[in-house]
Amino acid sequence: QVQLVESGGGLVQPGGSLRLSCAGSGNIFKVYDMEWDRQAPGKQREWVATITSGGTINYAESVKGRFIISRDDAKNTVYLQMASLKPEDTAVYYCYVYVRGVVGYWGQGTQVTVSS
Repeated sequence: QVQLVESGGGLVQPGGSLRLSCAGSGNIFKVYDMEWDRQAPGKQREWVATITSGGTINYAESVKGRFIISRDDAKNTVYLQMASLKPEDTAVYYCYVYVRGVVGYWGQGTQVTVSS
């Protein structure tokens, strides 16, 4: 069982930056693929970025060039560095760690609001 705790969300002005963290406990992180998803008000949850256990990284087109996903397996933590934030980035951000087709765990979510 893995427990995930997200942090780093908040209110930021357009063009600003935030770094989200997702810290896990209870299991060895290095075997998991990890991703960030987000859900804006009235919209479906959407995928943002993935970093695999082998270090392969992919981003949604909407965040490519602005967001950076990284992981520190020694700290059981995955990060999402967000820059050049736009109002349309406003959402609850969730981390998800998983072994595809076997098991997966969601964090509780952290609110990011981009507004002047």
